[in-house]
Amino acid sequence: MQRRVLPGFGLSLGYTLVYLSLLILLPLSGLAFKASSLSFDQFWDIATGERALASYRVTFGASLAAAAINGVFGLVVAWMLVRYPFPGKRFVDALVDLPFALPTAVAGITLATLYAGNGWIGRHLEAFGWKVAYTPYGIVVALTFIGLPFVVRTLQPVIEDIEPEIEEAAASLGASRLQTFVRVLLPAIFPALLTGVTLAFSRAVGEYGSVIFIAGNMPLISEITPLLIISKLEQYDVVGATALAIVMLVLSFILLLAVNTLQWWAANRHKATSGEAR
Repeated sequence: MQRRVLPGFGLSLGYTLVYLSLLILLPLSGLAFKASSLSFDQFWDIATGERALASYRVTFGASLAAAAINGVFGLVVAWMLVRYPFPGKRFVDALVDLPFALPTAVAGITLATLYAGNGWIGRHLEAFGWKVAYTPYGIVVALTFIGLPFVVRTLQPVIEDIEPEIEEAAASLGASRLQTFVRVLLPAIFPALLTGVTLAFSRAVGEYGSVIFIAGNMPLISEITPLLIISKLEQYDVVGATALAIVMLVLSFILLLAVNTLQWWAANRHKATSGEAR
């Protein structure tokens, strides 16, 4: 008889359901219950107001842009950290985790200072007519900063498992570097890359602290939905804030479901391709 260190399936499942209910299901149920005090017309008016729609576009648009940027450069950083030895590698590796440890408000103030018109970086960008701080571009910068570790840390163990001999075999068969990456490496790392991008996107959608200092928070231009929710709470409009939170929850769930479906399809396709190759 196999001895299990952790409790059996029944007890473990019970602990899991209770834990998830207390942390996730109960708060979400309270959110839905609070929003149920609104009629459909009232809910629709709040959820589709001009200011609300503009905040959705800014929040999800900036989050998608930041996740896409991290998908490209996070892959480069992860590949460099895994495959190449260089002086200061441990320092660079630790630097990747800085957004995890740094308070988001500190990150926001630092980025706003750097990218302001008189900042070290902002002054040079504005010389070319590109203003970053207090615009939607500043939001993308902040969300890219806080999302990078999710992509890098997700990709690193996958890249470590890829044997360098695979690349050498592809090169010996006449494949170029681009062909090796697209046809050999990318299928192997794509599910992990998609996971990292999804985590970065999820983190960015709900980000507040690092954004408000660099965004400018101008309604219809650079106002994110979390800030609009906070504004309604400060006005004691709890029901209106709840309605916006429900919309954010539904949209985020739909997007995550779509990405997870794509990730499942990519993983199954990679397994099928690997099986045929064998």
